[in-house]
Amino acid sequence: MCGILGGNNSQWNYQSGIQAILHRGPDGQMIKHMGEITMAFARLAIIDLSSNAMQPMTSRDGKVTLVYNGEIYGYASLKRTLEKKYQFFSNSDTEVILNAYLEYGEDFVDKIDGMFAIAIYDQNSMQLKLFRDRVGIKPLYYYYDGANFAFASELKALSAVCITVGFQIDHTAIYDYLYYQYIPEPKTMYRHCYKLEPAHKLVFDVRKKKIMSIGKYWKLHVNTAKGKSKKDAVLWNELRDLLEQSVKEQLAADVPVGTFLSGGVDSSIITYISNKVIPDIRAFTIGFKDQNYNEAQYARLLTEQYRINQTEKILDDKDIRSVSHQLRDWYDEPFADTSAYPSFIVSRLAREKVTVVLTGDGGDELFGGYHRYRMYAELMKDKVMDSRLVSAMADKLGITDICPDRVKKKYVNTGLENYLPFIFLADRKGVEIYRQRWGIDKDYDVTWHLKKYYKKELPVLTRMRYMDFKTYLPGDILTKMDRVSMANSLEARVPFLNRKLIEFAFSLSEEECCTAQNLKGILKQAYQDEIPADILYREKMGFGVPYQYLMMQRGNQPITVGVLKNGWKEI
Repeated sequence: MCGILGGNNSQWNYQSGIQAILHRGPDGQMIKHMGEITMAFARLAIIDLSSNAMQPMTSRDGKVTLVYNGEIYGYASLKRTLEKKYQFFSNSDTEVILNAYLEYGEDFVDKIDGMFAIAIYDQNSMQLKLFRDRVGIKPLYYYYDGANFAFASELKALSAVCITVGFQIDHTAIYDYLYYQYIPEPKTMYRHCYKLEPAHKLVFDVRKKKIMSIGKYWKLHVNTAKGKSKKDAVLWNELRDLLEQSVKEQLAADVPVGTFLSGGVDSSIITYISNKVIPDIRAFTIGFKDQNYNEAQYARLLTEQYRINQTEKILDDKDIRSVSHQLRDWYDEPFADTSAYPSFIVSRLAREKVTVVLTGDGGDELFGGYHRYRMYAELMKDKVMDSRLVSAMADKLGITDICPDRVKKKYVNTGLENYLPFIFLADRKGVEIYRQRWGIDKDYDVTWHLKKYYKKELPVLTRMRYMDFKTYLPGDILTKMDRVSMANSLEARVPFLNRKLIEFAFSLSEEECCTAQNLKGILKQAYQDEIPADILYREKMGFGVPYQYLMMQRGNQPITVGVLKNGWKEI
């Protein structure tokens, strides 16, 4: 896990860029100038701690140079194949990627699985090529104005590098944020700055100073069927084999490894499997003094049953307030998921003992774990949009005028009415003021991001799983965890998001995966003999923060989690 950056402008300040993301790579930094392209790297040493694994890494003929952030899993078998032709000088996965590119060209990405943001400069073709992992676990930003090009692991690094650029805010991106609570890909808060989307590659021609192509290198095939084609026991065994192999691969490291254990289904399964592979593995748990939000007692059920080495910290409002001012430093642009606060604290807690953790992220999207799926399934069954659902959420949040009738009519019968509770969390009157102030067209369709991945032909629960997998998972969940873990120089791995597991999950029919009555059914049934029933079958809580913890001490005003009142400006 590291920080990467590079660009084609020799006047830019690459040293400043590296300093901006030093938290991603405190174990060593290197900048390499190659005439037309500069590449830089900040290292967090995980696999092969020697200098032989340092980046930028260049081929023996000096023609191909690579910087890379992430981890490739199960790379040993690919290395054995490549060793028949290429000599290796390290035990790193980086050198496997480099030689795989030399052997297979851009198709090397089909040979690897993992979490990655890769930049390859090929002087043979005079092209810079970027690749981002299939799910979007690792971030990859780029700047392009028609001639100047730069890439980096975080937005702050781009602004630090590109000293000749006057960054301007993209107000449509901020407008999108008001609805989604994050800025959806490929947008960022700045014009000419973008996120490379998951499962995409970008090719930049260095001579022409032109992006030649941006496109997918992997497509997810989704089962549109209902009913069951395989026996339950067969599917359970297949799931267990895939998940346990993924955990085993992702535990590989030359540094101490632990797990995050929330007390929910997904992290409990990951911790249980990890403890089988590495007995006495460390598990890290965060709870809250407010018992309405506290899950720590469920985590203890697992650790006591299997005698797992657990470190637990119970938070109060002072703990949250102590880190609340750091949100902008972590995310660089608007981000409103308040679970970032406890996620940062548990990352800091873990980093005292380990350098790598395994998390349960992705289980809800793959196997259907969100309660809203049940509500939406009922709405779709009735073929009507129940405004009571929206009104109930509005009352709960203390928001008025959440969804005017004219807005409801616009989205009813489009399928997107299922997502009205997400889309219309913002105060509509306040949003309208911002739309006018920023000069955004009144017909601007903020649901563009959802529509891109809305597949009406899919069964209802499968449709929702797929949409969350493509939107909410990379835009919120994975973004949240990457930034707060790396802010603590901690690598967070996600065994559920192994390629084979993803393809298995979406190969299931709706009934094989889950039903509205039995969310995440296949996962719970596969591990019902190992995980306590009180963990598997209790109501899902999520990783929410007690509202009172988010109130400032003076004036009882909520801590700002957004952007508009917190000093964001054009630079």
